[in-house]
Amino acid sequence: MSATLSVDPAGPRGWDEPVRIAVRGLAPGQPVTLRASLRDEKGARFRAHARYRADAGGELDLARTPALGGSFAGLEPMGLLWALEAERPSWRLLKRDVRTPFAVELEALDGHEPDAGRPLARAVLERRFLPPGVRRVPVRAGRVRATLFLPPEPGPFPGIVDLFGVGGGLLEYRASLLAGKGFAVLALAYYNYDDLPKTVEAVHLEYFEEAVSYLLNHPEVKGPGIGVLGFSKGGEMALAMTAFLKGITAAVIINGSVAAVRGTMYYKDESVPPVTFMKDRLKVTEDGFIDIVDALQSPLEETKSFIPVERSNTTFLFLVGQDDRNWKSEFYANEASKRLQAHGKEKPQIICYPGAGHNIEPPYFPLCRAGMHMLVGGNILFGGEPAAHASAQVDAWKQIQSFFHKHLGGES
Repeated sequence: MSATLSVDPAGPRGWDEPVRIAVRGLAPGQPVTLRASLRDEKGARFRAHARYRADAGGELDLARTPALGGSFAGLEPMGLLWALEAERPSWRLLKRDVRTPFAVELEALDGHEPDAGRPLARAVLERRFLPPGVRRVPVRAGRVRATLFLPPEPGPFPGIVDLFGVGGGLLEYRASLLAGKGFAVLALAYYNYDDLPKTVEAVHLEYFEEAVSYLLNHPEVKGPGIGVLGFSKGGEMALAMTAFLKGITAAVIINGSVAAVRGTMYYKDESVPPVTFMKDRLKVTEDGFIDIVDALQSPLEETKSFIPVERSNTTFLFLVGQDDRNWKSEFYANEASKRLQAHGKEKPQIICYPGAGHNIEPPYFPLCRAGMHMLVGGNILFGGEPAAHASAQVDAWKQIQSFFHKHLGGES
């Protein structure tokens, strides 16, 4: 009897959807190594592997069989995805064109690595980023440079502005996946893209106001307010939007700053200057990465740099990786909470994830523990422990959806 490697459900699935991986037709107790391989759009290869032993019936089901070691250990049904590691040092897995899927090659080998022998079975796991029926609409409206993702008809839908961090450009994969959950999501570029500014040295919030207005006035977006989802520098921008702009009902801040960082924010005749970046506080790890977590002055010391969150009438959810080495996300979330409550505002929800690093992505993206930081100009430590980080991403994704459905309307 020849072995077969199956994926259930079969066929293309969303990147954020779990699948069941199993090998059948093995000998009872047979040692097997499973390998996964993916090549990104820039040609970089990512790999993961784990050692298993078939059960008495000659079956190996990742939902029931713990890994004995390799890239991960224990019962991890989706470990072959979240444990993928780049062959290029400090390379982050990103999806740049959501219209094409990633193909994950799966292979079962006889025996345990490093002495694994002949291939037993293969399968290809197609992981897509544009859910069936979701419409992708490029946006050039006034100054706004973005892509709007709309669920299959009919609308109207709860609207969300989606913001990424340092590096700029236009990343669409989180917005496209969220649109499959019943939201109209505007993936918004705000620098280093098309004719937008090349840096964040001066950020004018009128640009974001124009984007909010565009979304609120779209015939397939229901009001009276929208949501904003921001990660890292995008979290900082999202917080500033809630403080200065109208029309934002709910905001999710993923590892964001409560102070302006490396650039001044402007809105009409007001400005928020950046906190001081103290180069003498940079450290270098044994691996040669720059640890920048202590490099920013506290906004409690430089209060003019504290974004005036107390002006906001938005409901907040802060998602925090407690091993974030990019900056002090937990401290920032708690200080935002204190300031909001001191001004009689609703206490925000804060969810902290032990062992999670800075780059909290949709489920099953592999951890990027260290990588290039455009503003620092070198490879920095982002933090995170792979299994804990993977678990945090699954929970955070559920929290984001339920929070926006609750506060913007839509599915329960």
